[in-house]
Amino acid sequence: MGMDTTELARGLFRVLETGDPALAADVVHEDFRNREATVAPQACVQPGPAGVLASGAWMRSAFSDLRFPVLGSALDDGEIWVRLRMQGRHTGAFVRFRDGALDQAIPPTGRDIDFEQIHVLGLRDGKVVRHEAVRDDIAMLGQLGVFPPTPSTALRMVAWRVTGRAARAAARVTAEATEAAALLRHGQSMPGHRG
Repeated sequence: MGMDTTELARGLFRVLETGDPALAADVVHEDFRNREATVAPQACVQPGPAGVLASGAWMRSAFSDLRFPVLGSALDDGEIWVRLRMQGRHTGAFVRFRDGALDQAIPPTGRDIDFEQIHVLGLRDGKVVRHEAVRDDIAMLGQLGVFPPTPSTALRMVAWRVTGRAARAAARVTAEATEAAALLRHGQSMPGHRG
């Protein structure tokens, strides 16, 4: 017997926390699409479980102890709406992309993040087939000292860009996301990397 909708939703976020390819295969439909992957490494845009595994690797590369405690959920006509918190510690570069290229790299701050999100998951054939979200990214950037920028964070971001550390971080994160997506074929899990 398959999972109920709440278990499917929790399972999806557990995949992001852990990088478990077996769980990804159980909860993510092969036609899965993530509307939010536009700011992530290109591997995250892949359909199906591979894209979810890549997305988890990307997030865990920036945030250790990544957690998504669910606050509530509601089912509506083939969709489940999930209200949760994203929590973790910023111990690696948080790299954001635009059109597949480096847009922003936030050097590790060691700060904790804890902010609310709402996710809409489309369901088909007993699995998650679509993802979109409403996130309070401004709150997260504020917790990291990026918006409004603290002088020290702004200087570190500029220094990272000028010295090439941002580009190297983007290349490393892209490689880790690509590697995580490939793990689905091998049935292995991948711990988050720090840098």
